[in-house]
Amino acid sequence: MSSAAGVNERRLVAAPGRAALLGKDKPETEVWTYDGVFPGPLLQVRQGEPVRIVVENRLDEDTTVHWHGIRLPNAMDGVPGLTQPPIRPGESFVYEFTPPDAGTFWYHPHANSLEQLGRGLAGVLIVEEAEPVAVDRDLLWVLRDWRVTSEGQIASGFGNMMEAGMSGRVGNTVTLNGAVPGDQSIRAGERVRLRLVNVSLARIMGLRFEGHDPVVVAVDGQPCEPHKPEGGRLLLGPAMRIDLLIDMKGDPGRRYRVTDDFYEGLEYELTSLAYLAEAPVRTRFPEPTALPMNPLPEPDLQVAERYELILEGGMMSRMMGAGGMGRSMMQGMGGMMGMGRAIWSINGTSMTGDGHAGMPPLFMLAPGKTHLITIRNRTAWWHPMHLHGFSLRVLTRNAAEVPHRQWADTVLMAPEDTVEVAFVADNPGDWMLHCHVTDHQMAGLMTVLRVGDGADGR
Repeated sequence: MSSAAGVNERRLVAAPGRAALLGKDKPETEVWTYDGVFPGPLLQVRQGEPVRIVVENRLDEDTTVHWHGIRLPNAMDGVPGLTQPPIRPGESFVYEFTPPDAGTFWYHPHANSLEQLGRGLAGVLIVEEAEPVAVDRDLLWVLRDWRVTSEGQIASGFGNMMEAGMSGRVGNTVTLNGAVPGDQSIRAGERVRLRLVNVSLARIMGLRFEGHDPVVVAVDGQPCEPHKPEGGRLLLGPAMRIDLLIDMKGDPGRRYRVTDDFYEGLEYELTSLAYLAEAPVRTRFPEPTALPMNPLPEPDLQVAERYELILEGGMMSRMMGAGGMGRSMMQGMGGMMGMGRAIWSINGTSMTGDGHAGMPPLFMLAPGKTHLITIRNRTAWWHPMHLHGFSLRVLTRNAAEVPHRQWADTVLMAPEDTVEVAFVADNPGDWMLHCHVTDHQMAGLMTVLRVGDGADGR
């Protein structure tokens, strides 16, 4: 990013493009891109330094950009009809904010979200720590699945109601940094910081690193106590990020698989760690050290105001039974891809599409106070629940304390999970809370929390 007068400046152009998603000898795929590439350009900024990004829309439809995970002013959050007017075709919008937190974040549209993200509009934003982390290499893996036809093009059928009521639009091919995953060259003895970012519409990944013991040092951009994943398996839902430290203790010349086994019976090799036939950089490794904490306000649980969110709906639920939605459901304007269908609900109400002006907030949160929210997933499906504008302290899962002092902006919930989260409402405005399985969001699993009394949050 260029810099002028102490402000990091960048221009992004959203427009149709092409990408070699299936390999060099296969037809290129028509996609939608930022600056002609997928993933979009890697934006690297410094913690606490102002950022100015001009987004130009060269699509044939409205768009926006949401800076996922960044604690920024409400007017910069990128939700059309709620925080800003949409960016019309041929027009631009200027996003200005100062990221308070170092970490791994990403950006994507919040207009016609299912199709725009589904066709490729996504990129990563890394906010660098004031002091560099002591590693030999800092690697980024942007993971994404796609549904493509036999001709190598994006399959139609966005907004399929059957898929929307189940696991969402899971693709039939997976890319790593926009390409068919090949071997990842590694030198023995390296300590690597690996940033994992899942920008899929719906695919959840369960990653295992053969022969290695990755250490989790950050979740959704927020540092945590260094720890090994339970059972050696990393769960990475849509929109989630995990930063790892991996000590490369494998044998020179050997290849180690990285597999995804989330979906039963459908395990596959995502990529591999392919060691060069060179002597190790080192044979002894220091203990992994924690990343410096970000300036998050610590929730005071003794005085927390308490709320409950109940997730319901989907196929195999009473919402889809006789009578359909039930009388308590509120259907959002515009509907599911224009079909007016809601399949999911939060506390008995549904907001479909991308959010709408005038939709009342579910809760009014007193500014500056600690708020504890219990989220109950009363569905048969997984949901990565994302709150805009805040990071959430994850307290308990199914009544058991969540270890390692974890924060998140996207909390992955298994069927029938109950999770407690807490945060300080120090960022005024109307903030989206929704499932990041994008089909679920578009079909009702979305609401608004208001911090403050008025529409502007004050």
